[in-house]
Amino acid sequence: MKATKAFSCFLMVIIALGFQQCNAQQAENWTKDQLIAPAALARILDSNKVLPLLYCIGPGAVIPHSIDIGMSSSKNNLNKLRDSLKDVFRSTDIVIYCGCCPFDHCPNVRPAIALLKEMNFTNFHLLDLPHNIKTDWIDKGYPQVKK
Repeated sequence: MKATKAFSCFLMVIIALGFQQCNAQQAENWTKDQLIAPAALARILDSNKVLPLLYCIGPGAVIPHSIDIGMSSSKNNLNKLRDSLKDVFRSTDIVIYCGCCPFDHCPNVRPAIALLKEMNFTNFHLLDLPHNIKTDWIDKGYPQVKK
C-alpha cells in the first residue's frame, strides 16, 4: 500500500514537471518592443530606404529581400543562421520571421531569437505574425517574392 502511494506521488511529480517543462518551452523569449508590425515592415520595403537584414526562419521565404534559412528548429538550419550572422555588426537592424503557425506553437521562432541573444545582437525584431504568414501578410496584400 505504501509503495503504491509512493509511486502515485512520484508519478504526480513527474507529470507536474513535464507540464512545467512544456510551459517553459513555450515561454516568449522576446519583448513587445521587439515585435514589428507587418504594416510597418511593408512600409519599410516600399520606402526604397535602407532595409533591415531579413531572415526567413520558417518553411519558405515569402517576403522580398529575405534570406531563406529554413526552419530554425533544425540544428543544421540554426547553424546556417549562425554562419550567416557571424560577420554582421551586432547593432545591425535584423528582422526574423516564420509564419508557419501561431507563436505559441511555432518551433522556429524561439531557437532563432535565442541564437540572436547568444550572439549579442542588440537590434533585432520578430515580425508580428500571431496567426501565420498567409493571414497576417499575404492576405493583407503586403509585398511578396515573385515566383
